[in-house]
Amino acid sequence: MIATLLLIQPYIYAQTAVVEKPLRVGIAGLSHGHVHGILKAAAAGRLLIAGVAEPNRELAERLLRQYNIPIGVLYADLGEMLDKTKPEAVAAFGSIFDHLHVVKECAPRRIHVMVEKPLAVSLDHARQMEALAKKYGIKLLTNYETTWYGSNHVAYRMLHDEKQFGDIVKMVVHDGHQGPKEIGVNQEFLEWLTDPVLNGGGALMDFGCYGADLVTWLMKGERPISVFAITQQIKPQVYPKVDDEATLVVMYPKAQAIIQASWNWPYSRKDMEVYGQFGYVMADRDGVRYMTNPEKGEEEKKIPLREKPYDDPFDFFTAVVRGTVVLGDDDLSSLAVNMVAMEILDAAKRSSREGRVIALRKK
Repeated sequence: MIATLLLIQPYIYAQTAVVEKPLRVGIAGLSHGHVHGILKAAAAGRLLIAGVAEPNRELAERLLRQYNIPIGVLYADLGEMLDKTKPEAVAAFGSIFDHLHVVKECAPRRIHVMVEKPLAVSLDHARQMEALAKKYGIKLLTNYETTWYGSNHVAYRMLHDEKQFGDIVKMVVHDGHQGPKEIGVNQEFLEWLTDPVLNGGGALMDFGCYGADLVTWLMKGERPISVFAITQQIKPQVYPKVDDEATLVVMYPKAQAIIQASWNWPYSRKDMEVYGQFGYVMADRDGVRYMTNPEKGEEEKKIPLREKPYDDPFDFFTAVVRGTVVLGDDDLSSLAVNMVAMEILDAAKRSSREGRVIALRKK
């Protein structure tokens, strides 16, 4: 009941709480399995749902009822929802193909946008989105789960601020799980996630994007000189239209990244290894293992959660929109980093299709 009051009558919350008024956010689409995160945040009073745009009414009613959100916030059309509810920001939870449409609707209305990873279905879509964001001055963020892992940021600090390992020589990033069907994602999500148009590919896009984002960040935004990729359909009977296995080799002048994206791991994983000239650091969601001196051997650290608002996508989005956090070009969520990540993914798809190394042109 409390959550419903917060959603319908935000002034009640303002009268009784001492924290900043929650962000009024619109939701564009509900088919993405990650949408439960924002719905839980709203049910807890951390966000106010101004409106929801979702044409699949059965899906919308099911989710809104589950989180005790009034059906009156639902619209079939995104533009109508934006005009009638005027949210401060919009979070996109439809297909990756829909991201461009969301930005086309939001940017001219000066509404900030956060999309789920990856930024776009293609480099062409990404460039259109970038142009719109810059033209209308909106923030355009990409949400990756790995952004909120304290271990990744500790690894970055050890590499760049403390310089414990020397220059980066090699990065290896592993991401994925047993497969979306195998882990039981909802049918609405599965339908577009395994569609080469709506998702832009299979495992390469779904999990290769994490590696593309992380290595670009680790390399401080540097564009690679070339990309080579191999994709496979190890389970064509399950995923007949898209790849379920992908390996990317991303080349820099003095470093190399290997990105392993898979719907065939025997367990769910999001971890990375970074090797410097005289040491290494390995990070997963819980902590880091590292070696700075062979005589000392490998050491290990458990990493606590990051401090607020850097531990949660929606608290971070609120802080960026409100201006209490400045989104830098070197941020994992930033448009600048994710445009380079999209170049890597685009080159990887071309490489796999054409069977050759794709050189990235100098800007």
